[in-house]
Amino acid sequence: MLVRLLYASRAAVPPDAETLQGILRPSRLNNPAQGITGVLCVCSASGVYLQVLEGGRGAVNRLYQRIVTDRRHGDVELLSYEEIVERRFNGWAMGQVDMSRLNPALLLKYSEKPRLDPFAMPASASMALLLELMATASVVGSP
Repeated sequence: MLVRLLYASRAAVPPDAETLQGILRPSRLNNPAQGITGVLCVCSASGVYLQVLEGGRGAVNRLYQRIVTDRRHGDVELLSYEEIVERRFNGWAMGQVDMSRLNPALLLKYSEKPRLDPFAMPASASMALLLELMATASVVGSP
């Protein structure tokens, strides 16, 4: 059974390129064997992570449990968890939103202010934002 999980968290320390690669590199190596796909959005300025994970229920649940206890994350909040018929993020073992290419007007489309704050947005708006970022080629990384 496939599921989609969407969560947000606050970085324990401001994420830099090394921290980000420390998350993405193992994800891209390990996720294919677990059947997990998804996208990670990191806003270094505000220290916010927004991530969607898709895959088998057991594999996604185990990964989320590791994320919750990962010292790089604080205030982990489950935004959405649903059974799905098909994946939307199947193109990435773990894609990354290129925040340098992000148009602030796109953020205003889904939130009150032109900044990424999934804690103040409905989960459906966060998911719609990720889908639009994918559609506008703002997600990078090899599958």
